[in-house]
Amino acid sequence: MNAILTVFEIVAPVFLLAGIGFIWVKLGIEYRIRFVTQLAMTLGVPCLIFTALMKTEIDPGALTQLSLATIAAYLIVTIIFFVFVRAFKLDFRTYLAPLIFGNTGNLGLPLALFAFGEIGLGYAVVVFAIMAIISFTFGVWVVSGGASLVTVLKEPIVGATLLGGLFLWQGWETPQFLTNTLDLIGQLAIPLMLITLGVAVARLKPRSFGRVFWISLAKAIICAGVAWGVGSFFPLDKIAFGVLVIQVATPVAVTSYLLAEKYGADSDSVAGLVVVSTLLSVGILPLLLALTL
Repeated sequence: MNAILTVFEIVAPVFLLAGIGFIWVKLGIEYRIRFVTQLAMTLGVPCLIFTALMKTEIDPGALTQLSLATIAAYLIVTIIFFVFVRAFKLDFRTYLAPLIFGNTGNLGLPLALFAFGEIGLGYAVVVFAIMAIISFTFGVWVVSGGASLVTVLKEPIVGATLLGGLFLWQGWETPQFLTNTLDLIGQLAIPLMLITLGVAVARLKPRSFGRVFWISLAKAIICAGVAWGVGSFFPLDKIAFGVLVIQVATPVAVTSYLLAEKYGADSDSVAGLVVVSTLLSVGILPLLLALTL
């Protein structure tokens, strides 16, 4: 019973905040999702990543092992879903990237924070940053059908990750007044992302849930299984292992829908993946937390 209560205390804030966004839209109150998303991704998340990396007290060797494990996990997941998409004759541009990349920002970061504390958040930021870099290069290239990979250089998240990594490596710190300011801005990120997730899910109108359900379930099982296997292979501590599994197993991100809409892929199908995989995560992520805590 104590384990169930612990998991509930971890996941409840995440889904309650998303629920606020969902209800907000259903009540007909205005929510400018593009503005809020830009605010979070341009200011909030980069500041969160930078300060988390700069202030982390995690051993650099442990971060290196987690980074290698993350890259290995996404490489394996990519190969599996490449074969999956070809085998089931799914549209390459529409399905490949959403199946590979999960919602490591909106869901993964807060779950890691609530489940494993500040150390867990530091680990989760590393996984999120690696995923974001791959997503905004290879992922955008796949969805767009061959867009330039230099798009990644325009993303503030990438710059914040590289700068935060440099500060961590050198042991540098910003002046206290600047650190406090960046901390405050970074604190915007998690609640804004969760509320925006609920808003986005409420506004999505997928056409069909039949095939999407089985694809979403396959994503959850494959991603969790790969992360578990890779995490067991690398010498990760318990927290790093748990964070890796949770992050890689997160459902399809709302950004996958936005990219599909932007580059002319089948956005309705991606919307279905977002909604169904997010609903499935209500049961799957607490189970994974219970197994990894």
